[in-house]
Amino acid sequence: MIGMFLIAGCAKKESIIATYEKSEYNRDLYRADLYAENLCVAVENIELPGYTTDQQLHAAGLFGVNQEQVLYAQNLHNKLYPASTTKVLTAYVALKYGNLSDIVTVSRRAVTFDVDASVCGLQENDQITMEALLYGLLLHSGNDNAIAIAEHISGSVEAFVELMNEEARKLGATNTHFTNPHGLHEADHYTTAYDLYLIFNECMKNETFLTMISQSSYAATVQNPTSGTRQLTWTPSHFYAQGLAIPPQNAVIVGGKTGTEDLAGSCLILLEKDLSGNPYISIVMGAPDKTVLYNDMTSLISAIPAS
Repeated sequence: MIGMFLIAGCAKKESIIATYEKSEYNRDLYRADLYAENLCVAVENIELPGYTTDQQLHAAGLFGVNQEQVLYAQNLHNKLYPASTTKVLTAYVALKYGNLSDIVTVSRRAVTFDVDASVCGLQENDQITMEALLYGLLLHSGNDNAIAIAEHISGSVEAFVELMNEEARKLGATNTHFTNPHGLHEADHYTTAYDLYLIFNECMKNETFLTMISQSSYAATVQNPTSGTRQLTWTPSHFYAQGLAIPPQNAVIVGGKTGTEDLAGSCLILLEKDLSGNPYISIVMGAPDKTVLYNDMTSLISAIPAS
């Protein structure tokens, strides 16, 4: 009798537990928005039908934004030198903390670069809007614009770089460490193709950013107390906009950011849309030259599955 009572008691206890689990644990009580819920996630390399991996590249990736899917992955998490693709994060921080209507006075440091550096033609004491600086940063890849932006927003380049790294961590770009806002080589200045995707993907949520990268040119008005007013016109640095690379037939290139430096190689991150309007982010890092860069980028985009 005692044994039967114990068995009956256990059965009753299990029934109570089952009822509780059914009513409580099947609810969304403990559900939280996961960090990567709306992101493309990949740990290992992923092949893409129609695209042949080029071992000359340091890394490459193709991300379906609407599908939240990594369509192609090659060394996405390897730490690499990013060159001027750095400026995507510079723009992100500037758009988050700056005011487009601010008038920025250009310092001597902002115009002190080697003659072969990528610049927008600013001069010391120029006065120019933050909006114009961002256009020059993203379209023409001005290193001078990057310094002017950094100094205006944070008071110094060093403080701005700290802010860049802080914002990168908030976005989950934990394999990124930048030491300047323009991307000229420094040993401790690095990121990954995946981190670049995270940063660029966040930038795409800003309509101003999308407008800027999609322009075929931008005319800036610059005032200088010594030389007066002048116009500077900036055009995109990527070869698709310049007509120097044959674009893919299955997608429209919206815009993006180039980066070229001896140790970084040739780099490019783009936003493109297929013929149905679906957005994709494509990244190529460390191509040995521009020919390889654009051949691979076109091939990668051309392999986007038809929707």
